[in-house]
Amino acid sequence: MPAPKRPRKKPFDVTVALPLLRTATAPYPRAALFELFDEGHASVFEILVACIISIRTRDEVTLPVARALFAAARTPAGVAALSEKQIDHLIGQSTFHEPKAKTIRDIARRTVEEHGGTLPCDPDVLLDFHGVGPKCANLALGIACNLPLIGVDVHVHRVTNRWGLVAAKTPEKTMAALQGALPQANWVEINALLVPFGKHVCTGTAPKCSTCPLLAMCQQVGVTSHR
Repeated sequence: MPAPKRPRKKPFDVTVALPLLRTATAPYPRAALFELFDEGHASVFEILVACIISIRTRDEVTLPVARALFAAARTPAGVAALSEKQIDHLIGQSTFHEPKAKTIRDIARRTVEEHGGTLPCDPDVLLDFHGVGPKCANLALGIACNLPLIGVDVHVHRVTNRWGLVAAKTPEKTMAALQGALPQANWVEINALLVPFGKHVCTGTAPKCSTCPLLAMCQQVGVTSHR
């Protein structure tokens, strides 16, 4: 007996989806980088460092680890004055903490030596640092500088492709596709929304489709089982 056909979907409408996402994610903790910004860690340097800490690390670990580092030193000069071993000790609960400690100290040192101790709102400067890719550069500049840039992490990549809003095989290609699919005013916000949405609703396996407010227009691309 053939499997029942899924009901016909409405076209995905971003203008309808965004208000629904804001409501759906309101009960959940904010994405770590946006939470740190709200706490006053608002410089490009702090958000960039926090993003490096967050790589392959859950927000529940990223937040206390970033807070511990910033309690010890939160400026490029302050972090550059720490040894690599001291930084590694402070961020030791994050994944790949040893190479991250080297990356963070190198960024701090170069910021002092090459940029007068303050990172500018310049993508070329951030991407010139070893260990900084488009995701962290865009998130740091979008959050700290309010530049219209899209930070595509695993949640943004998975969810927007699952919606059928884009069809891209890599986060970098998803980022490029989203620039044509999202209003520019929402480029920074999409990460703030889809991190909690991807963690708690549109999960990697068995997403909660039955209670998802976007079900009627989500194309459920690649979804083979759900709750």
